[in-house]
Parts: sequence; C-alpha cells; structure tokens
Amino acid sequence: MKPNNTHILSILVANKPGVLVRVALTFARRAYNIDSLVVSATHNPKFSRMTVTAKGDPTILEQMIKQLNKLIDVIHASEHNTSMSVDRELSLLKVKASGAAKAIVAKHVKKHHAKVVDDTNGYLVIAQMGTTDELNALETAVSKYGLVDMVRSGKLLMSKGKETT
Repeated sequence: MKPNNTHILSILVANKPGVLVRVALTFARRAYNIDSLVVSATHNPKFSRMTVTAKGDPTILEQMIKQLNKLIDVIHASEHNTSMSVDRELSLLKVKASGAAKAIVAKHVKKHHAKVVDDTNGYLVIAQMGTTDELNALETAVSKYGLVDMVRSGKLLMSKGKETT
C-alpha cells in the first residue's frame, strides 16, 4: 500500500533532448517534490518512459497530469493504481562487516532475498531488488552492523495484464 499522498506516474515521452527539463519544470511550478525519477528508453528507441514517484495534493496532481499531457513531446502521462501494477526498486548497500558481524549480515542478506555482489577489504556490497518495503527492511536490518553507503534506483512500474504502462 502506498503512503498517503504518494503518487506514481508513468510518462511516455519522445526520446529527445530537453524533454526531462520540461517535465521536471511542470512539477516544480506546482511545488510538487519528486521523490524518485527513473528514465529509460522503451522497446522503441524513439520513446522513453519516465516513472516518477512524488508526494502531494491529489487535486494538484490531476491538474499537473493535464499539463503534462499538453506538452509537445509527451505522448501520454497517467497515475498508476498500485493494485493494478507491479513495481520494483534496486538497492545497493555497502556494509562494513568482518568476523561475526559478517556472518550475521549474510543471514540478513539471505533472509531478504538479496545478494552479496562484492566482498573487498571488510566491506560488503549487497544488491537487492524488491518493493520499497522490502528494501527498507533490509536497510534497517543491516544498518546496525555498519551501513556505510546506499544507492537506490527509484521505482520501476508496469501495468498488470493487457493494460499498457
């Protein structure tokens, strides 16, 4: 379940320079803060998909979606219902762990379906793909053992069934 006033938008745009700036300005003009933004080419290289997670007033969001759909290089913008879509994030965590702590961290990694992708000089780099809640749970679990750094991708989202994203 998404937190109050958190919205996930999918925006299909022409894959051209400057489109990201115009989309971001639409959010800024409405004082909507972007929590995460993922942009990548679609299966058709002429288009890119932007997945934006933002918090704010739903009535302002409606106006913003209308504004986004009026932009020249925006093909389609819409909010997604999380019950009708699948979303995932990627997280990389760096944990300073050796000896007994390393074994405990390894148990948490296994429990949370993550993977140690590097073990160099007493530092583990852990990769995890999952929902926001799953990533938060692993972060909380390993933070007490020496969490040094973390990078997260932001949400990727796809509609379920035959619906287009």
